[in-house]
Amino acid sequence: MIHTIDAKDKTVGRVATEAAKFLIGKNTTTFKRNAAPSVSVKIINAAAARIHPKKEGKLFHSYSGYFGGLKKETLISLATRRGYSEVFKRAVKGMLPKNKLQAKMLKNLSVTE
Repeated sequence: MIHTIDAKDKTVGRVATEAAKFLIGKNTTTFKRNAAPSVSVKIINAAAARIHPKKEGKLFHSYSGYFGGLKKETLISLATRRGYSEVFKRAVKGMLPKNKLQAKMLKNLSVTE
């Protein structure tokens, strides 16, 4: 089943929670915690989503494992460098369960700007 979510004039978090709900399968009657459903979610108009001014300075961290290897990047610079699709993917990934099914569920997400 394919679910399409229009992100125009919606905040990133609201769209991400809706997408995560579909990817986990919480909306189906055959929900199982130990199985990823065969559902695909498509987010359209990602660049037209609203970003609250308070969230523009949100920091994303990445650590290389070496001394001094901590890199910080704001949400706006991430959106300009990688696109709004990366912002939505990171938001949805944070809402999915932290187990082996996370990667399988995230493969079923597609974001178009």
